[in-house]
Amino acid sequence: MKNTIRCSALLLACVSCASADPLLTKDSLDHFEIKGPQACWSVKDGVITGQNVPEKKGSNLWTKTAYKDFTLTGEVRYKNPIDSGVFIRQEGDQIQMGISGSLKRDMTCSPYIAKTGKYPVEADVKDVFKDGEWNKFVITAKGSHYVVTLNGKQVLDYTSQTSIAEGPIGFQVHPNVEMKVEFRNLDVKVETAPK
Repeated sequence: MKNTIRCSALLLACVSCASADPLLTKDSLDHFEIKGPQACWSVKDGVITGQNVPEKKGSNLWTKTAYKDFTLTGEVRYKNPIDSGVFIRQEGDQIQMGISGSLKRDMTCSPYIAKTGKYPVEADVKDVFKDGEWNKFVITAKGSHYVVTLNGKQVLDYTSQTSIAEGPIGFQVHPNVEMKVEFRNLDVKVETAPK
């Protein structure tokens, strides 16, 4: 009986320290704020679409919640060439989606560090990424340590020198590029309660 009570208490403690936060609970962007042209972002049937306006101005979609350690899961679909990505707590640290504007090649799931203007390591997604189809991704950020899986395969293990402790998660429509990117089934799991 004591063991049963102890196990139940441990289970409740684990549930309280890891909570899930679906970013899209209905067809609205209520959980987000947009930096840049509002028209770049829309949502329909559970799919968030990021697409350039005719002037090709960039726009970022940011969560209203700031996160410390988190695991972001979701699906992304795009047909290259595009230049997008997921920002980790700030614009300075990004997990690239699509073609690098500077390198002119696919750097999907590689970290782009704005302070250096470089990709410190390159993720190998050649036989994993499905162009024009839905791709499942998982981005785990624990402190400065980032791990990324794509379609069930780990493709990145990187420790950032420029990470910050807490901030929102962002999604990018890059300026000066004609592009369209779609996200769905976005979910954030946190080990501690977000602000």
